[in-house]
Amino acid sequence: MSSTLSTASANPAAPPASAVSTATGLVGLVGLAAAVMALRAAEVSLAVAPLVCLAGTALPMIVWALLVEKVHRRASTGLNFAAPRPAGETLATTRVKLIGLYAVWAAIGTVYFAVRSYADPKFDLYFALLLAGIVPLVVLAALYVYLVDKHMRDPDDGLWHLGQWLLGRAADRAKVADQLRGWAIKGFFLAFMASILPLVVAPVAGAEAGRAFDDPVSAVRTLIAAMFLIDVCFGTVGYLLTLRPLDSHIRSANPHLLAWVAALACYPPFLLVGAAGPLNYTAGTQSWAAWLGGSDLALTVWGALLVACTLVYAWATLVFGMRFSNLTHRGILTNGPFRWVKHPAYLTKNLYWWLAFMPFLSTEGPVEALRNCLLLAAVSAVYWLRARTEERHLLGDPDYRAYSDWLAEHGLFARLRRVLSGPGWVRPEPAE
Repeated sequence: MSSTLSTASANPAAPPASAVSTATGLVGLVGLAAAVMALRAAEVSLAVAPLVCLAGTALPMIVWALLVEKVHRRASTGLNFAAPRPAGETLATTRVKLIGLYAVWAAIGTVYFAVRSYADPKFDLYFALLLAGIVPLVVLAALYVYLVDKHMRDPDDGLWHLGQWLLGRAADRAKVADQLRGWAIKGFFLAFMASILPLVVAPVAGAEAGRAFDDPVSAVRTLIAAMFLIDVCFGTVGYLLTLRPLDSHIRSANPHLLAWVAALACYPPFLLVGAAGPLNYTAGTQSWAAWLGGSDLALTVWGALLVACTLVYAWATLVFGMRFSNLTHRGILTNGPFRWVKHPAYLTKNLYWWLAFMPFLSTEGPVEALRNCLLLAAVSAVYWLRARTEERHLLGDPDYRAYSDWLAEHGLFARLRRVLSGPGWVRPEPAE
C-alpha cells in the first residue's frame, strides 16, 4: 500500500494520522440510527430490516468518502484518473481479470453448496439475495473491473495474476495466493455476518421502546443490543465494500497459518470457544443479572461495566468505517480506541465475557468454577494469539511500525507503566 500515515507526528502527543477519518464512521452511525428510527416508525418486516440497516450504514459513508474526502484520489488506491489507459489495452487485462473473478465466485458458490453447515436456515436470506442478484452482479462486475482497470497505475494486480494462472500463463504465485486468501476471507466471513445480522437487528428494530429502560437489567440489555447492532452492521459493510475507488480494498491477506487457525477457532463451523466448542466455560454459570439480583446498585454498577465494554467494542468496529474485516490489511487505524491500545475490541470482548458469565461462580461448586476460569483463560489466550499474529502481518507496513512505536510511548499501557514506575522510568531500547 502507498503510505497514508506520516512516520513521525508533528505533535508527539498525537498519534500518526489514521487511514480512516473519524467522520467516516460517524456519518455511518448517523445513517444507521436514521435507518433504525425509520424501521420503528414504518414497522418494516424484519426480513427487510437488515437490508435497510446496511444501506443506512453504507450509503452515507460512501457519499462522504467520495464527495467530501475524495478518497478515490488517494495514492493508496493505485488509481490515476488523470491518465486513463487506452481502451484496447484495458480490455485485454479486464478479460483476464474477469476470468479470475468469475472462477473465484464459482468456487465460493460450490463451497456454499457442498458444505452442509450452509444449509442452515440462518443463511436463507443471504443465499436468496445472492441468487436474486447473481445476474446483475456478473454484469456490474464486468463494468466495474473495466472502469477501475482503465485508471490503474499498475493493472497487473493479484486478480490479473489469478486470471493468468488459470489460463496457464506466467503469473506471480505469491500474488495469486494472496488473492485467493482475500476471497476466502470475504466468502467465509460475509456469509457469517449475514447469518447473524437479522439476530442483532430484531431486538433493536422491533423492541418496545416504552419498556427498554424499565429497570437496570432491561436498560443494560437494550444498550448492549444497540452496540452489537453497530458492530455487526459496520462489520458486514466492511466485508461488502472491498472496493479500490473507496480506498477500502484489501492490501494483503494474512499469510500466516497460525493466524488463520486462531481466527477460525472463534467462528462456526470451526468454533472452539463458547458453549458450542470444547472451550465451554459456562457449565453451572448464570447470567450476571441472576447472581446480582436483589441489589439495584450492584446491577447498575456491573451493568455499566458491561455497557462500557460493548461501547468500546462497537467503537473499535465503527472507526474502521468501510474497512473492517478479519485477517486483512486495509490501512492502519490510529484513531478512536486504537489511539490507546492496539487491540481494543479483543481486550473489551474478553473482559465482557468475564463480567457477563462470571465463570468464577458456579452452581456446581468451586471445582467447576475453577474449570470454567481455566477454559475462559484459554479463550482469552486464543485472542492473544490472534492479536500477535495480526501484528506480525501488519508489521510489514512502515505505517504500522510508526504507529506501534508511537503507542509504545504514548498508549494506555505506557502511561500506566509511567504512573506505576515513577517519573524516572524510561522505556528500554531494543537490543541491537
